[in-house]
Amino acid sequence: MYSRLSNVLCGTYFIAIYGFIFLPVAVLVLYSFQDGTLPIPPFNGVTFKWYSEVFADSKLMSALANSIIVAVLSSIIACLLGFCAAYALSRYRLPGSAFQRILITAPMTVSYLIIALGLLVLFNWMGIRLSLWTVGVGHVVINLPLCFAIIYASMGDHQKNIERAARDLGANNFQVMLLITAPMLMPSILAALFLSITFSWDEFIISFLLSRFDVTLPVEIWSLLRSGLNPKTNAIGSLVFLLSVGLLIILELFVFRQRSPK
Repeated sequence: MYSRLSNVLCGTYFIAIYGFIFLPVAVLVLYSFQDGTLPIPPFNGVTFKWYSEVFADSKLMSALANSIIVAVLSSIIACLLGFCAAYALSRYRLPGSAFQRILITAPMTVSYLIIALGLLVLFNWMGIRLSLWTVGVGHVVINLPLCFAIIYASMGDHQKNIERAARDLGANNFQVMLLITAPMLMPSILAALFLSITFSWDEFIISFLLSRFDVTLPVEIWSLLRSGLNPKTNAIGSLVFLLSVGLLIILELFVFRQRSPK
């Protein structure tokens, strides 16, 4: 009796948790097919016209392309810089290494609004015009600490013996880092890369404050929402969710999947 009650309570708990997480997404996807001008109950039937309008909207497609470009390029740069910093601070005795680690991870504790305002003042002081490049710089600033933390946590002492063996065989430090350390840390590097792409893809505040004419998708969606609810915003939101799920599946298949022992 007690076991059956525990199973019922556990099942109810998991249903409540997953419902709380995925119910808003389910409603978003459902009303992206609404055959009406407002994405509100009652549901009037299924139509794909909002998706066709999304693909026909040049501003949305341009913002989508901008988001992809900024997310991928800024994440690659952040991941590369994070790997180099993690390698240096874990393999060499640098002055004030503990303080340097604190400085690198400090932006993770700062509000994106403060970072965006600081970068905006800096760019204006330097005379740099706002563009997708400035947005990319902002995304590198917020994603580099994440990449560093993930990669640095994976650089244990058990890898040093392999690196020493490579040096004994004649490899220089650059070859060890590129051909030995990087492949061993590839799951962590890819995890940091994909997480950075995800965070950059959804980021709004920095993209809003550091862009002018060429905007990313979250900024364009915000512009659409200013005129009220529209099933087209649900459609583009559903497409973004689909892309995020696809990225998560790729991450699961190629990064987190455990190989079966031979």
